[in-house]
Amino acid sequence: MNAAQDPRAERTRAALRRALLAECAERPLAEVSVAALVRRAGVGRATFYVHYADLEALAVDACADIVREAVDALHAWRGIPDPATPPAALTGFFTALVPHAALYRALLTPGGGGPLGLVLRQELRERSRTERALAGAPAPDLVASAVAGTFTGVLADWLHGRIEADPELVAHQVWRLLISLHRTPQL
Repeated sequence: MNAAQDPRAERTRAALRRALLAECAERPLAEVSVAALVRRAGVGRATFYVHYADLEALAVDACADIVREAVDALHAWRGIPDPATPPAALTGFFTALVPHAALYRALLTPGGGGPLGLVLRQELRERSRTERALAGAPAPDLVASAVAGTFTGVLADWLHGRIEADPELVAHQVWRLLISLHRTPQL
C-alpha cells in the first residue's frame, strides 16, 4: 500500500487541512506558522514535512475541494442550459467560498494566477474539453481553454473585490458568460 492509499496518512493530511483552515480563520496564511499548525493538528513537525513540502502545498491541498466543487458546479446541468438560471450548485459554490475567502485570495491571485488558479484552470479545462469532445461540439480545445481561463479569472477577481457582486449575482453573471462561450458558432 502506498502512502496515498494509507488510511493513517490520509487521516494525518485531513487533520493538517482542518488545522490550516482553522488557523486561516484566525489570521492570514502569511502569518500561519508550521509550529502553530502542527500543534493544532496534533502531529509532529517532521510528520508535516513527510506530507507537504511547505505551507503553500498544504494550502493548495486544503483548497483542492474548491477545484472539484467548481468543476462540478459548472457541469451540474444536463440538456439545454438556461442562461437565466445557473445551476444551484454554482450559486452554492460561490456562497461557500465566503467564509474562507482570505485563504483563497492568498492562493488565487487577481486574473486567475497563483497555485490554486493553475490547478483550477487545468482541471476545468480538461473536464470541459472531454465533455465537448464527447458531445461532438465544435472546437473542444479552444472553447475549453476559454471557459477555464474565463471562470478562473472571474472567480479570482471576484474574490479580490475587482468584481462587486454577491454570490448569487456573480453566479448568474458567470453562468451567462460561460453559456455564451459554449454557444459560440464554429470558430
